[in-house]
Parts: sequence; C-alpha cells; structure tokens
Amino acid sequence: MYKPIYTGTHALKSSFNDQDKPSHQLGKQHTTTTIEWPKLMNCCKHLSSTSLLGVISMLVLSFHKDLHLVLALFSLTAGSAGVAIADVTIDACVAQNSNLHPSLAADMQSLCALSSSVGALVGFSISGIFVHLIGPTGVFGLLTIPATLVLLVGIVLSEPHTPNFVYRQVNQKLLDACKAMWTTLKYPDVWRPCLYMYLSLALSLNIHEGLFYWYTDSKEGPLFSQETVGYIFSIGSVGSLLGAILYQYTLKDHPFRDLLFWTQLLYGLSGMLDLILVLRLNLKYGIPDYFFIVVAEGVSQMIGRLKWMPLLVLSSKLCPPGIEGTFFALLMSIDNLGILSSSWGGGFLLHILKVTRVQFDNLWMAILIRNILRLSPLALLFLVPRTDPNSSIIPSQILQNTKQAAHASHPENENKNEDGNIELLPLVNNVDSR
Repeated sequence: MYKPIYTGTHALKSSFNDQDKPSHQLGKQHTTTTIEWPKLMNCCKHLSSTSLLGVISMLVLSFHKDLHLVLALFSLTAGSAGVAIADVTIDACVAQNSNLHPSLAADMQSLCALSSSVGALVGFSISGIFVHLIGPTGVFGLLTIPATLVLLVGIVLSEPHTPNFVYRQVNQKLLDACKAMWTTLKYPDVWRPCLYMYLSLALSLNIHEGLFYWYTDSKEGPLFSQETVGYIFSIGSVGSLLGAILYQYTLKDHPFRDLLFWTQLLYGLSGMLDLILVLRLNLKYGIPDYFFIVVAEGVSQMIGRLKWMPLLVLSSKLCPPGIEGTFFALLMSIDNLGILSSSWGGGFLLHILKVTRVQFDNLWMAILIRNILRLSPLALLFLVPRTDPNSSIIPSQILQNTKQAAHASHPENENKNEDGNIELLPLVNNVDSR
C-alpha cells in the first residue's frame, strides 16, 4: 500500500512543478529532468475507487466477529483486489514514463522498490504487536488507514480532463488493445523475456509454510513464538531495503543478462542457509538460532530484491507506447502466475515428501531440491536480451506500427502539432536570444 502512496506523491510533485511552465518547456530542463505523468490513465478514479473498496472490505472484517466464511473470503479478496488495482495503476504510470525517459527507468523502479521495502519493514515491525494488543479484527480496522491514504492521493492528484470522450468506443479501444498486445507478444524479443520471467519464478519453489511450522512447532527447531517470527521477518526486511539501495547506486546500469546470472546464482546459494539451519549445523559452531535466522532472512530478501529489480525494469521496457498500462498489467499477471505456480509446486513437494505441521524428517530434502531448482533458470538466460536498462528493447516494427495506428486514428493531431511548432518557433528564438 505504501508504494502507490509514495510514487503517487512523486507524480503530484512533478505535476505541480510543471503547472506554471509553457507547454513547449514541459519536461525540458538543462539541469534536471522532470517526469511527466500525461493523462495518468484515469489514475484519480482508479485510486479513489480501489481505496473505497479496501476501506469497505476491511471495515466489514473488523466490525463482524462472527462473519460467515464466504463473506469473509469475499471481503479479503476484495481488499486484495483493491491493493492490486492501485498497485498496477502506479506501475502503469511508471511503465509509461519509462518509455518517455528510458534513462530513468531503473531509477523509477528503484523508487518504487524503496517505498515498498519501507512499507514491508513497517508492516512486519508492528503487525505482531497489534495482533497481540487488539486482536485480528482490530488489525483489520487499522488496515483502513493505508486504504484511506490511497484515497487521499487519488483526490489530490491533478488529472487533465478529456473533453467529448466517446464512451461507446470503449469496447473498440479494448479490442484494439488486445490485438496490439497479441501482436506484441508474437515478437521473439518480447515473448522470450516473458517466458524467462515466468520460469524463473515458477522454478523457485515456495516452501515457506514448512519452514514456518518448523520454526514454531518442531521439537528439534528453535520453537519460536509467532510474534518472534514476525520480528525476525521485520528485521529481514532491512535486507530488501538494502537490496533496493544497492541496485540503485551500483547495479542499475549493468546488462540484464549479466545481472540476472549473478543474482540467480546467489539466490540459489543463499537457500543453503536454510539447509544449514534445519540440519542444526549452526549450533555446532556456536551460532544462536535467532542470530542465524535473522542473517539468513536478511541475505535472502536482499538477493531476492536484487533478482526482482532487473525483471521489473525489463518489464517496463517491453511495454509498447499507447498500451503501457495494459501490457504491464499483462506482464505482472505472468509474474503472478509464476509465483502461484511456485506456491503450488512447493506445496506439492512438501506433500510428496510428507512434510506436515508435525512431521519434518524430510524438510532438509525439500530445501535441497528447492535450491537446485533455483539454479535451473541459469540455463534459460539466453532468453534475456544482452542490452542494459538504458537501451530500447521494443522492436522497431512495434514502434512503427504504433505510430501508424495513432496517425490513422487521429490524422488531425499531426497537422496541429506541426502548426504549433511553427507558431512557437519565433517565441523560442526570442526567449533564447534573451
């Protein structure tokens, strides 16, 4: 929830800075670069509606202690949907501006990752405390606060009005967007990175549930309380924050393939820390469980963030002009499908090895198999382009088709732009002469 708030505030600041400038000077400074957020794709309406959805769903969960299971599930789904829609709205703005300012694509993703890491750090830090003090229903009531903050962002953000919008063309525009997405996905330069993103996520099996119950219920484990595990995860979130900072200041200009090779390799090796913990090798060397788990969680989250950042930048670079928001949402859906496949695969692995809430004999084997599968995407790196984040990845054919489609839909805009440039030329010359 903090990501849309933080990034939306940054967009608001940029729009305020541009209000008093002539139209031909927007986004064109000699010393700094101003990020424009054109039309924002009905950003205000999306953020406002999703915020109301989140507030209502959380209030329903907090006011009804004996809520029916179906209604509770529906409310949780509605709250998650509100967060997802707000998130993808901001991601669409970021993707759009990544095309407008290719050199700032990595910086914008770093900003989003930094705000997301701060939100995760705060959330993990206070979640256990509030659950203990006011209970789960009280926590659901507190979750209306970030949803309300998103509503404030949607109200404050200025959005240019689109006069004479023909709502009857919405279906046709949706059909055109679907055709454009399908045409874009058929290019090898686009579908190959998409395939890599899905496989790299799906092959990183998620067995966190098995590890969580080993932390809390196993007689051979550390027997931590759930609050202690929450504190451990909160401290580990510092690793995610450090990963975002490290990427921004040292790694953002490295080629995608080289960076993904090292991060994927380190991601697989970092999983061995869980194996050391489950085999109790840390105690043989006098390292306490709490300290070792905190370090392992921090390292894992830092490397996971470093692995995720180039994939986000790559996704934003793959979005063709005109359908940035729609196509980025499609890419994020592919990534979420990979995460879902990872959870299913991890659950199936735990089931096959008979790892349950009270049985952990084969947990070490599940960790070992997971770590080996984490290294398997290294053989698929040929699907990733060799370019760096400052280069354009979209095939020239897509850009040409987009321009032709825009000219065919609005041929009068080009003439208007040309006339406007001719009229502004003397004004620009006069300003420069001063």
